Amino acid sequence: MTLILPFRALRPAPGRAADVLAPPYDVLSSAEALTRANGKPWSFLHISKPEIDLEPSISPYNPNVYAKAAENLKSMIAAGVLMRDTAPCYYVYRLTWRGHTQTGLAATASIADYNTNRIRKHEHTTPVKEDDRVRQIEAINAQTGPVMIAYPAAPALDAMLARAAAGTPAVDVIADDGVRHQLWVIADGAATQALTRAVDALPALYIADGHHRSAAAARVAKASGTDAASQFLAVLFPHHQMTILDYNRLLKDLNGHTPDQLLGKLRANFALSASDSPVRPAASNEFGMYLAGQWHRLTLRPELVPASDPIGRLPITLLTRHVIEPLFGITDQRSDKRIDFVGGGRGLEELARRVSSGEMAAAFSLYPTQMADLMAVADAGLIMPPKSTWFEPKLADGMVSHVLD
Repeated sequence: MTLILPFRALRPAPGRAADVLAPPYDVLSSAEALTRANGKPWSFLHISKPEIDLEPSISPYNPNVYAKAAENLKSMIAAGVLMRDTAPCYYVYRLTWRGHTQTGLAATASIADYNTNRIRKHEHTTPVKEDDRVRQIEAINAQTGPVMIAYPAAPALDAMLARAAAGTPAVDVIADDGVRHQLWVIADGAATQALTRAVDALPALYIADGHHRSAAAARVAKASGTDAASQFLAVLFPHHQMTILDYNRLLKDLNGHTPDQLLGKLRANFALSASDSPVRPAASNEFGMYLAGQWHRLTLRPELVPASDPIGRLPITLLTRHVIEPLFGITDQRSDKRIDFVGGGRGLEELARRVSSGEMAAAFSLYPTQMADLMAVADAGLIMPPKSTWFEPKLADGMVSHVLD
């Protein structure tokens, strides 16, 4: 069994991609999805967030929601909005956002290699979210949300993808968030075989975004035992092209400290300096803090950074060990209601706004997790702290889906 295989993608018919493509199901609330899908009857949100077509009070985990997803998918196929390729293909998927471009390969990846950790993980999953994806896959008999995967240095593979993307794309759409999505179909047998061999020569692949989708696919495969279910939908990108944004923290209170007391305690391990502008950290041991109307730059003493520990040297681990736990008394960031998380796409101004409004008491900006550190954590078989990575740009739901037959 090889790491990846070509597949017969279910994808937008010619000229329909702009009507279909939608943000990933897990970045929008139901209310946000309803707004985004307004006036768009063929938006993939009707499949990925089908509760928008039912009564507002319904739980997104109600069985009727999954049944509605199946109904909507059948309607889109019957209307010719979605079509399925007649033979297995690979697909080059390119994302362009704010001057950044990354070019990947859409394929189905081996669940057997996922189970043996050749396709490596770095996050825990939550049962509720995993169960949701299992029910979605089973209801519509398809995997509709691609898992974003990174592959290690492979210049020859990068070049193969670049050559495949030299012609006119089958899809070229700029979404309403400004991300350009392009897709090229690779149907030539020799080309698909060469890509299969190139990927299979890699020592490992790394899940970047989509741990719940891959875990759910593995559960469905175990239950069904069919060949079609033995693969999961993925898009593989060169690790050096992928962008992880900062994932920042907001604290609801100062745990009994005054602002001056907190600054005093921070000076034990950090060099502090006030800043007239928002602080965007330039290194893993550097942090910005917005407190009482003022930005500060915090630099952790270098000897407190454990260079040989892939978890210990992460920016969020350093902040947790030296600030969040000892000074704010928060030991479980997954469940403690006194902490919130803001992806870097919202900007540092969002941190200051929420503190200045009185909603939060302090905010911390972090240096983004680096791909090399993510891969080192996965290679060591370890788990990243919660909310460590925020990948941008994101893949669109509806560009390619994997039907399980």
